Amino acid sequence: MAEPLVPLPTVEKLSHRVIRVLGGNPSKFTLQGTNTYIVGQGAKRLLIDTGEGKPEWIQSLKKVLEVEKITIDKALLTHWHGDHIGGVSDLLKHSPNTQIYKRDPDSGWHDITSGQTFTTEGATLRAYYCPGHTTDHNAFILEEEDAMFTADNVLGQGTAVFEDLSTYMSSLDGMSTQFSGRAYPGHGPVIEDGPAKVREYIKHRKQREKQVLDVLAGEKEGGWTAMDIVKVIYKDYPKNLWEPAEKGVLQILSKLLKEGKVEHDEGKGTWSLAVKSAL
Repeated sequence: MAEPLVPLPTVEKLSHRVIRVLGGNPSKFTLQGTNTYIVGQGAKRLLIDTGEGKPEWIQSLKKVLEVEKITIDKALLTHWHGDHIGGVSDLLKHSPNTQIYKRDPDSGWHDITSGQTFTTEGATLRAYYCPGHTTDHNAFILEEEDAMFTADNVLGQGTAVFEDLSTYMSSLDGMSTQFSGRAYPGHGPVIEDGPAKVREYIKHRKQREKQVLDVLAGEKEGGWTAMDIVKVIYKDYPKNLWEPAEKGVLQILSKLLKEGKVEHDEGKGTWSLAVKSAL
C-alpha cells in the first residue's frame, strides 16, 4: 500500500441490508482492518467473516446486535487466513447456536460448495468459488443488490496477494462476469463499480507481467534476481513494501516459467528470458 488509507468508521451501515464491522486489526497488510459484514434485514442475519479475534471486534459486533435487536444465524467464512476466521470462538461464546460455514471446513463447521445459496430475510447470498488468494477462497454474490463480497481477491485499496497467479487470473476473469454492482471487499472501502475494479486488477496484473519481461530484456551483470526486478519496478515505493512485492514477482516468474517465457538458474537464483532456438 503506497496510497494513504481512507478513514473508515468501526461500524457503518453501507446499505439497507449490509452493515460493516471492522476487525480492530489495522496493519500494513490488513489496511484499515479486516471487514466483517452483517447481511440481511430481519431478526436473524448472516455474517461474513469474523476478523482475527481482537476484543474490539466482538465488542463492536455485540453492540450492533444489541442496538439492532438481531442475532447471527450463520457465519460464512471466505477463506482460512487467521484475520478472517480468528474471531469464530468469540462469536460462538456469544452466540453458541450460530452455524459456521467454510469451504474445506474445520471440525464442527459446515462446508460451502460453489453456487450454494444462503437466505435470510431481505438477502440472498450465492457462494462463488474463486481460488487464487488461497485455495479455499469464496466470494459471495448478494442477489438483491447484484453486488459481490470479494473477500481478499479484490481489495478496496491497493492490490491483493495470491498463492497462484494463473489460478488467480482465472478467478478474476470469472468474478468480473458474476455481478454488475458494488464490491464489498475483505479490506478497505466499498467499491461502487465492482466489475470495473476487477477488470482494473486484471489489467494491472498483465502490466506487471509485461514489466517483469521488460526488465529481464535488459542486461545485468550476474543476472536478475527477483529482488533485483522488484527494485526496478517498485523503485518509487517505500522499501518496506519490497519484500511482499518480491513474493508477487516470484509468482509472475513462476507463471512465465510454466509458459516457457523465462528460464531460471536455481543455483544462482537468477532469471532470464527464454532463449528461442534459431530457425
